[in-house]
Parts: sequence; C-alpha cells; structure tokens
Amino acid sequence: MCGFAGYFSKSELNSYNSEEILLKMGLVIKHRGSDDSGIWYKKNSKIGFTHRRLAVQDLSSAGHQPMISCSGRYVIAYNGEIYNHKLLRERVEKYTDTKIHWKGGSDTETLLACIENFGVEDTLKSIVGMFAFSLWDCEDASLILARDRFGEKPLYYGMQNNTLLFGSDLKSLKQHPSFQGEINRNSIALLMRYGYIPAPSSIYVGIKKLLPGSFIKFDSGASLESFKQYWSFSNIVNDSNSNIRGHSQSYEKSVEKLEIVLGDAVERQMIADVPVGAFLSGGIDSSTIVALAQSRRVDPIKTFTIGFDKESYNEARHAKKVARHIGAEHTEMYVTPEDAIDVIQQIPNIYTEPFADPSQIPTFIVSQMTKKHVTVGLSGDAGDEIFSGYNRYVLTEKYWNKMEKTPYFLRLIMSKGIENFSPNQINKMILATQGLFSVKHQQVNIGEKLHKVSIALKAKTSDDLYLSMISRWQNPEDLVLGVGQQDTVVENLTYPEEDNIIHKMMATDMVTYLPDDILCKVDRASMFAGLESRAPFLDDKVVEFAWSLPFEYKIKNGVGKSILRDVLYKHIPKSLVDRPKMGFGVPISDWLRGPLKGWASDLLDENRLNKEGFFNAKLIQEKWLEHQHGIHNWQYQLWPVLMFQLWLENEK
Repeated sequence: MCGFAGYFSKSELNSYNSEEILLKMGLVIKHRGSDDSGIWYKKNSKIGFTHRRLAVQDLSSAGHQPMISCSGRYVIAYNGEIYNHKLLRERVEKYTDTKIHWKGGSDTETLLACIENFGVEDTLKSIVGMFAFSLWDCEDASLILARDRFGEKPLYYGMQNNTLLFGSDLKSLKQHPSFQGEINRNSIALLMRYGYIPAPSSIYVGIKKLLPGSFIKFDSGASLESFKQYWSFSNIVNDSNSNIRGHSQSYEKSVEKLEIVLGDAVERQMIADVPVGAFLSGGIDSSTIVALAQSRRVDPIKTFTIGFDKESYNEARHAKKVARHIGAEHTEMYVTPEDAIDVIQQIPNIYTEPFADPSQIPTFIVSQMTKKHVTVGLSGDAGDEIFSGYNRYVLTEKYWNKMEKTPYFLRLIMSKGIENFSPNQINKMILATQGLFSVKHQQVNIGEKLHKVSIALKAKTSDDLYLSMISRWQNPEDLVLGVGQQDTVVENLTYPEEDNIIHKMMATDMVTYLPDDILCKVDRASMFAGLESRAPFLDDKVVEFAWSLPFEYKIKNGVGKSILRDVLYKHIPKSLVDRPKMGFGVPISDWLRGPLKGWASDLLDENRLNKEGFFNAKLIQEKWLEHQHGIHNWQYQLWPVLMFQLWLENEK
C-alpha cells in the first residue's frame, strides 16, 4: 500500500527545480508509505512522478517505485494490492516466448509486465484488487491514470495553470507551484447534503476525483485524449436482473455457496509478507469476515475493536464475546471524549478535503491501535451495500408501499402535524405514557424518529424518499451562499429498471456512498496510521454472486442481510450477534453539548461565519441554539459545517 503524485506540463519546465518539487510532493504523503520513497523525471521534461511505499508484498528493494518496465517503455507509480498477481504472472509467462527474469515478487512488477504484454485495458479488466496508478508511456509521450472498480484507492487530478497535477492526496497537489486552490462552492453544498463530496467533484475548482472503474489518457501535450470505463457496476446490475429472474438455486444451497465464495476472498486477502489482523465491531459484517478468516488459518487471528462508555454506542463487549468464541487474539480500547478531541484536531491533515462522517473519529483510533500489532487489517466494509443491511433499506421495504398508497395531501397533513411539535416536546409526551408499556415495547428518542418520518412522508417518488434519507441538509442551497439548486446523486445516475426499489437504493449506494464516504473514510484513516485496510466483501466474485441473489434472500421477515447472517450462524451462535444494528458511531450529539461545545462554538461564531462568507450564519445559529437547549438533535446538520470550518481554518 502506497501513495503517489506527479505532474504533466503542457510545456517543458525550466522555471523551477523538478526534483525539489517532487520531493516535497512525496514528503507530505509519507504517512501513506514510510518504508521507501522515490522520484522519477527527465531533466527539462514535462513529466515527473513521486512515490511513497508501504511494503506489504516483497519487502525487498525490488519493489521500489517509480518502477520502469523491462523494455523501458513504461514508468509506473502505483498504490494498491493485486490479490491475483501470482496468477497474472503465470499468464504472462505462458503468453511470452522468451523467459522473463523477474527482479522480485512485487505486484508492481507483475502489473507492468501485464501492461507490456496485454495492454492497459485488458490488464485492468483482469486485475482482482484495489489500486490507483499513473503510467507514463515513453513511446508516445502519453500519461494514463487508472482507478480500481469500486474506488477503494483514491486518485485526484486536474489542470492548474497549464500543468496537469495528479496524486493519491490533495496535499501533494498543493505542493506544486501551479496549484491554484480556489474553493468550489458547489462542492460545499454537496458536502452539506451528503457529508462527503461525491466524485468527480473535489473541494477545489478544476480538481476532480477519477471515477471508479475507469482510466483516462492524456496526450503528449497534456491534453485529455480519452476517458473510458473499463468496468461498470451497471453491467453487474443488468446481468444480475437476468440472473435473478432465472435463479433456481435454493436458499440453503446459496448459503453454502456464499460461504465458499466469501471464504475464498478472505483467504486471498490474507496473503501478505507482513502481519495481518482484522477489525471486529461484533456486528454481522466484521464478525463474518473474522469467523471465515479464522476458519482458514491455524494460528489465532488478531482482532481489534474500540468501545465507548455510552452504552448505546458501545459494541466492544459484543466484539469481545465473538472474539472469545472463535479463539481470536483480541485487543480493545475504550475511547474518551479527550481521545476524540485529539483526533478531531488532526482531521484536516487526515482527509485534506472536508469530510463529515462522524465515524471518521473511531475509524482512525482503531486504525492507530491496530497498526501497533499488524500492518494489514481486514474490514467488513460493503457488507451493508451488497446484502441490504442499512436500516433505510429495511424500513423502505416495510413501509414504502403502504405510504405510497396514502393520498399525498393526507401525508402532507400528517407531516405538518408532526413538525408542529419539536422532537423534545414529543419525547416528553411519550415519556409520560411509557409506564403504560412493558420495557420491551418502550421507545427511545421517538421524537427524532418521528421527525425523520415527517420528511419521508413528503416524498412523491422512491427517488425522493431515498434522497430524503441520505441528506443531512434537505435544501443546502439555503445554507451555502452563492450556489443555486444542486443536481443530486439520484438525478445524475441512470440504471436499468430494477426488480424493486431497495435494489435501486443499494445500487446507488454502491457507486456513491460506498466509494465516496465509507471507502474514503477507511483509506484516509488507515493510511494516516500507516495501516493497509482490505475489504473482502468487495472481491469481484463476492459482489457478482451477492447481486445475483433474489431480493428475498437478503431481507426476510423485515430483517436485512438474511443470507449473510445464516453464513455467520454456522460459525458463531446467533445469540452473540443477533441484535439491532448500531453502526460505527460516536456520541457527537452529547459531546457538542459537553466537551466539544467550546470548540464548536468558536467555529460557528456568527461574526466569523459572516466574515468568511460561505454560509447563512443566521440559519446555523438557529440550529446551534436549538441543539444546545435540547430542542432538537442537529448533530448531522452541524457536523458537516464544523468539518468545513475546521478544514478552512487549517487552510489559512
């Protein structure tokens, strides 16, 4: 696992020292690879690469990058892991007439050999793994940038002052003299809605994120020559719709096959020349990965989790029971508000563009802890997206058809009726009646839940419903100054007709929320800690198999991830993992009224906001005061504002 950066100018560079600039671009991403570093450029050339290496496969100097191909035609700077690289080596050896003299055992050397023999597109289609790379073709003086299918590894690029800048981290691009750094207000609005900035946008004007499953080519003049999707998730959806309609395998046989397919993926991703462990929250996804990993090794797998004193956020005790049952070597750490405050101050350096998923805090803390024991950590990421695990899927499946049949004007009246009372007022009314019900049927924070229902009641279509569920600010154009109505991820995506609304929501999450929130969060947090994170659920064969399953194999009797649960129950008693979904969150709401109050108050100061000129300061103050007085829990609306403000402060 590594990081890289570089430049490609429209004209020869004589105005500054290329070596000095490349060293600076590499030094700021040292956290992505502390084992080795390298630069490559030609004197007075238009092109230059810098690279930082975290050695995971072939720890010798034979894996040094940037790496030049055997023929000398290609130069590559690459970040990632190719899990099938040994099979690809065998393919290359069978394809060529001359014997290949490998310098070492790195997947980088394998990647270059495949490109030389099969071309870029064919190689990309054959790779099983996570990656991003920059490739210079010395023969036709062109540059190719490529990214893996699901967007596990980052890649930014953009033209700045007639120079194309690219790399794993915006920090590197900022070191180049051509970087401009104009803030994109439209991206701020996107951040306020989603809590992240979806690809292809970035926080800066003119800088983009390369879309997953694609590669882009720039000609000898550093001008865009072509953009191509070598892999598209919509094709998986298309093929799967046909497979689902003709699916004949029983549920029991499908459980058996899933155990094998997922187990094989876990085994592939445990291959490394360094110690491997796993994150374990005690939930369905991470527990399944850990159980399958342990079933395919003799020695105990090392597992890691963090906990909180606030019980509604604490999964550590569940994780410990799971670890004990499978015989893992378990490590846990309990997080205090002070630990969180220390991490919050580092967030602008960890993410380098505003990012507002509150679980970024525990993700970094658990990555730091894990790195003390291993170099690679398996995660349960993507289990929710491919097996229908999010609460919004289950709730939509349960209520949308009923809600859609209710006349719209009646839904508006119901919504208005709920909104006439604050969540705090509703909670007080409910509290007065709780004594009439058994403990089992008593509800917690019903006011917040009803206010979410009031938003859902206004949805005219399933797309409206989905958007309301994933939006932090329902109308960010009212909040961010200088922007108009924004296109949404729902409007910008086109998919074949789905067999049901839930699969459409899952498909949308797979190409938006998963790469731009979940995978971004894990990559930046783990790499800042010097840890490589791997996601077995994103193995090609696992995704394709999961998507081929009938919907009723995923949600049964109102419970998500049914088939995955039944795989897990073969290894772990149901009683250890069968409980309501918690997520990997932190008690931000309470902390904003307690230990984080002073910090947040300074960032949200009305005079400060007015002076900076990005936000409607009055609207933010209203939310802040309501949150402080317990009238409404606005943590999900306030956190994106705070993360932008913190990032902006770091920019000055």
